[in-house]
Amino acid sequence: MPQPTAPSGPIHRLVPSPAGRTHLVEQGRGPLVLLVHGFPEGWYAWRHQLPALADAGHRAVALDVRGYGRSSRPAAVEAYRLLDLVEDAVAVVEALGERTAVIVGHDWGAGVAATSALLRPDVFRAVGLLSVPYTPPGGPKPTDVFARMGGDEEFYVSYFQTPGRAEAEIEPDVRGWLAGFYAALSPGTMPGPDAPSPYFVAPGGTLRDRFPAGRLPDWLGERELDVFAGEFERTGCTGALNRYRAMDRDWADLADHAGAAVTQPSLFIGGGLDASLNWLADAIEAYPVTLPGLRGSHIIDGAGHFVQQERPAEVNRLLTEWLASLDR
Repeated sequence: MPQPTAPSGPIHRLVPSPAGRTHLVEQGRGPLVLLVHGFPEGWYAWRHQLPALADAGHRAVALDVRGYGRSSRPAAVEAYRLLDLVEDAVAVVEALGERTAVIVGHDWGAGVAATSALLRPDVFRAVGLLSVPYTPPGGPKPTDVFARMGGDEEFYVSYFQTPGRAEAEIEPDVRGWLAGFYAALSPGTMPGPDAPSPYFVAPGGTLRDRFPAGRLPDWLGERELDVFAGEFERTGCTGALNRYRAMDRDWADLADHAGAAVTQPSLFIGGGLDASLNWLADAIEAYPVTLPGLRGSHIIDGAGHFVQQERPAEVNRLLTEWLASLDR
């Protein structure tokens, strides 16, 4: 009897989760691959990966993290702890009728993916990290570390801590702010090495003061920007920003896992122009200890922070080759 063919296009679904509901987009049939976005994005950040992974024989699922898009947006800051986001990821796997999955994350999603693999190795059999290297729990309190950065200027993570402050900058012109943020972190539009850093805020200023203006990065068209902006215009930015405001809670929650390695098969992909790789260079050097199952660490020359959107063909090749290796 012939087997039914998988739907060719992506399917949107809402599934129950501890926060209420998680919106996801899935494409393809086969082993489950869960894709977790970062800030300030949404499931749409994986639009290039969904069909590529489906064509390679996987059930690719990109979700809206709680606080984003059509997923639930709890009001309390503590609802955005990594422990809660891990529970959401597990709930998605279960709601899809699966027992295990590969989890891949970008930016904040990389932290969600790594923590999911660390805490639930029974569910997440392998982990891929894009743009943000794995750093084991432990060390000083995060807000203390960030408060010491920048001298008289304020690091963007510290700037995001006070509820309402960043919202007052972003929400009057979401589309313009997003365009500037994406451009500041992308090749061809990011400020040069002698320009003031877009990751810091001058006294009395805003992040936007240092964003490049007047040009979108090559990977982002007007239509794509409309998708991202439309979601944040509808939902506001508080849910997304609350992930930053829960960092110290993560530090306390995960204290018993200080220094813990993620032992499952893993992959890292970063952009050669991404500031995150400079800030966390020591974390990459520590991979033999912290990611003993690492099967590939790739730095894509000339790429910035939004690597899977900037260089989809290369990222898709690396992902599909790595996924194929998991079954060998």
